[in-house]
Amino acid sequence: MVTLKEIAQMCGVTTSTVSNVLNNKPKVGEATRKKVLEAVEKTGYQPNYFAQVIRKTKTNVIGIVTEDLNEFSTIPLVEAIMAYCEDNGYRTILENMRFYDKWGDTWYTDREKQESVLKPALASLLSIKVDGVIYVAGHCRYIGCFPENFPVPGIVTYGFSELPQFPSIVLDDEKGGYEMTKYLISVGQREIALIAGRENNIHTQKRLVGYQKALFETGILYNPNMVRFGDWKRESGFHETAKLVEAGATCIFCMNDKMAGGAYDWAYDNGLKVGEDISIVGYDNIEIAKYIRPKLTTMDMHLKEVGKRAVERLIKELNGESSELSSVERIQPELVIRKSVKC
Repeated sequence: MVTLKEIAQMCGVTTSTVSNVLNNKPKVGEATRKKVLEAVEKTGYQPNYFAQVIRKTKTNVIGIVTEDLNEFSTIPLVEAIMAYCEDNGYRTILENMRFYDKWGDTWYTDREKQESVLKPALASLLSIKVDGVIYVAGHCRYIGCFPENFPVPGIVTYGFSELPQFPSIVLDDEKGGYEMTKYLISVGQREIALIAGRENNIHTQKRLVGYQKALFETGILYNPNMVRFGDWKRESGFHETAKLVEAGATCIFCMNDKMAGGAYDWAYDNGLKVGEDISIVGYDNIEIAKYIRPKLTTMDMHLKEVGKRAVERLIKELNGESSELSSVERIQPELVIRKSVKC
């Protein structure tokens, strides 16, 4: 028997859009309406009225599943989700899976470990009849967190959903890498080195593409010797800075503020003044960026906007409002200029 989700997938729209067409609701484009009705006729789709009756019982509760609350990106995302729910008459239930606390960095590709915690978390939320679920990733990657037959709407934040019917709200990392590099070039920097994160990480890959694109547009030859891969930690910023200065770098773009802190440490230990003898920038705009001296130029990811946008989309779907938005929505970063770059 054909399902509503299958009709939505065939037409490249959301399940709420199909529902709006079937219920003859407005705010659906004529071309989309025609496509959906043709798919319904072709497949012989019949609504499951029993399921509809069950789903009409709303609890006004939204479930939040986090991979680990200890990740720096998770708390602002969750706070934004909870604040928006509170302002709009929804309660929240949080399931913290504590992946990093349990397994450190060993769980990323271990589906069995993930499922051992994820399945009970989702079952717990469904047992109290949440209206929808928001999944908060600890780092960006492709995630199969919701089964295809998941009975309530779901949204993935800070990561890419493997199934297009569950929207993803992510950071525009390529834009961030591009904007930071363009800024450095605009103030006269040319020997711009990069301390990246882990090589197989999506944040790393996208920011690196942005960096390369900005160099290419300005006619600066990309030099792979000016790129080093760290591990997001302060110590790797310290060690990689030594190698990059030896290679001729006068400006170092660190892909997070912790590694930038390590670069600051190396400069201090070697008698260099940041913002004068060497320029250093970071990414994330965590608290340390405002307190180290000179204050760190960095990129604010607007994590709260990611959380807010996710819950906005979820509530609209719960209210039956149609959406022609892409299944992947990217939140734009913002350059924060301080005193760590020689202009």
